[in-house]
Amino acid sequence: MFQFVGLFLHFLDQLLLLFPLIIIIIFLLLRFLRSNNPGQRRLPPSPPGGSFPILGHLNLLKNPLHRTLAKLSAKHGPILLLHFGSRPVLLISSPSAAQECLTKNDIAFASRPRLSVGKHLGCNYTNILWAPYGPHWRNQRRIATLQILSPARIHMYGSVRTEEVKFLIRRLCGGTGENGFRMVEMKKVFFETVLNVMMRMIAGKRYCGERESEEAERFREIVKEGFKVSGATNMGDFLPNFLKWVGLWSGIEKRMERLQGLRDGFMQNLIEERRRMRRDKGDEMKESRVMADVLLDLQQTEPHYYTDAFIRGMMQGMLSAGTDTSSATMEWAFSLLLNHPNSLLKVQEEIDTHVGPNRLLQESDLSNLPFLNSVLKETLRIYPVAPLLVPHESSQDCVVGGFHVPRGTMLLVNNWAIQNDSDSWPDPAEFKPERFQDAGEVEEGLRWLPFGAGRRGCPGEGLAMRMVGLTLGCLIQCFEWRRVGEEMVDMSEGGGLTMPRARPLWANYRPRPILLRLLPTF
Repeated sequence: MFQFVGLFLHFLDQLLLLFPLIIIIIFLLLRFLRSNNPGQRRLPPSPPGGSFPILGHLNLLKNPLHRTLAKLSAKHGPILLLHFGSRPVLLISSPSAAQECLTKNDIAFASRPRLSVGKHLGCNYTNILWAPYGPHWRNQRRIATLQILSPARIHMYGSVRTEEVKFLIRRLCGGTGENGFRMVEMKKVFFETVLNVMMRMIAGKRYCGERESEEAERFREIVKEGFKVSGATNMGDFLPNFLKWVGLWSGIEKRMERLQGLRDGFMQNLIEERRRMRRDKGDEMKESRVMADVLLDLQQTEPHYYTDAFIRGMMQGMLSAGTDTSSATMEWAFSLLLNHPNSLLKVQEEIDTHVGPNRLLQESDLSNLPFLNSVLKETLRIYPVAPLLVPHESSQDCVVGGFHVPRGTMLLVNNWAIQNDSDSWPDPAEFKPERFQDAGEVEEGLRWLPFGAGRRGCPGEGLAMRMVGLTLGCLIQCFEWRRVGEEMVDMSEGGGLTMPRARPLWANYRPRPILLRLLPTF
């Protein structure tokens, strides 16, 4: 009896040692049978040589991911089927294929894949960014577009954006350096300005300033950590469940769980604070309604649906989508202008001509500044803040480019590859704002889609363009700007969700005469 038990235990040990090999053999057998099935519909091509068992094509990926995927597409075609571990991925790198996915097959690709970032930072796949396509997501989208980011609401918050830009200009005016020039880190001032605007729109209070509270500093670190972990790749998302048990990839998920706990606590404090203010001040609050008020009003009508968790998710989604994206765009735009001083001078002359010497640029002026708008569009073309659009997932079988795409396939649209393709954009690596002077011709189709397209397109495009245009325009109007040193600004890209610069941008600046006249009116 004991001998039998010993043999059985020995057999189990040997079976466990062979288990990975058995899994690989089964994987290869299934793929062989699938590839030799004459009745199978035509799938998109994959890179020759096939994929590794378990890993799939993950071994081909290197940072920056958008450039690596662009090279794959340039070599093997604009519609590719990859396998990130066990997950099928449709990679799109041409305007026509992107248009087919995001217009003709918009509903089929309107959902999101279940990734760990959506679980831990997307409120368990319930916030507007990560919720699957369905009634819950459609309701959130309706609230965002009609009540929070509608043209009327954006216009109402115009005074907030103007006040924060003036606050930034006043902060830059203190002291002088050699020849009147001072040096400033642009990333820091842009991020703080946008963060203040978003928080005043969401909760009615500023969080960054000359003297920061402990609460403000803690909040800023929460926001920064959010973008770090959101941009990190969690390999556990693409591996079979039996490998996730090993725990090799749990480090990033633990960071996400901890971060979400901090964010929930912080946002809940804001909700309680706003609730107390509404209770204490009553009608006085109607003149200073913010996003939290809109959501708290909805909660009064349907408390079981519009819970505090729902409100926290909406607030976090708006904050995540609106801060680092706009500040990164401004930093890239300034980097390009410092490397192209003739374009910087042209923007300045355009503002001086249209606005004049006696007032500060206003948002209503932006539509009359075509070259400034062209600079912003060219910046978003070369350095889109979403080089890979947030992943979609097919909720049903569909056809793209004549290829069958099965249900459950993750869609990656390589926005950077599309907007830097020489077939669509002559000299794509060159900074040429003039190419956007004929906007109707240039933006035809989906050759330019920094805000995405279709049902999942960014609802905050109008707000972002106003915020970026106003801030850049006022800084160019009020100050002279130069590079730090004679060397060209390093345009290397860093890693992360919103393609930040590899190194923060520093610039020299000094006030122009117009600022000395305008400053007393601020």
